[in-house]
Amino acid sequence: QVHLVESGGASVQVGGSLRLSCAASEGTFAMFVMGWFRQAPGKEREFVAQVDRPGDMTSYADSVKGRFTISRDTAKNTVFLQMNSLKPEDTAVYYCAATNRAFYSGVRHPRDFRYWGNGTLVTVSS
Repeated sequence: QVHLVESGGASVQVGGSLRLSCAASEGTFAMFVMGWFRQAPGKEREFVAQVDRPGDMTSYADSVKGRFTISRDTAKNTVFLQMNSLKPEDTAVYYCAATNRAFYSGVRHPRDFRYWGNGTLVTVSS
């Protein structure tokens, strides 16, 4: 069991930046592959990014490549999502997730992740 708490969501203008954080309660944080997903109103939850256990490998959805960066600080049991050049279509609730499953490059499905935070809202306006 791991408890995840996201923070950092806010309202920003187009082109702005935000950094989301996800604090994990579990001392075995290093055992989990960590991911970020998002869900816009009326849409299904979609994959954004993931990072492997050591923090060496990452993968991203095509829609955020080159703009978002996922990273983790194992000493602080925290995973981050740096979001730059934000667009209105990035507006969503962003969820942090953790899985014991293996990392593999590419898009992940939400069902691959067992543990979820409650989400943090990002609103991008023009």
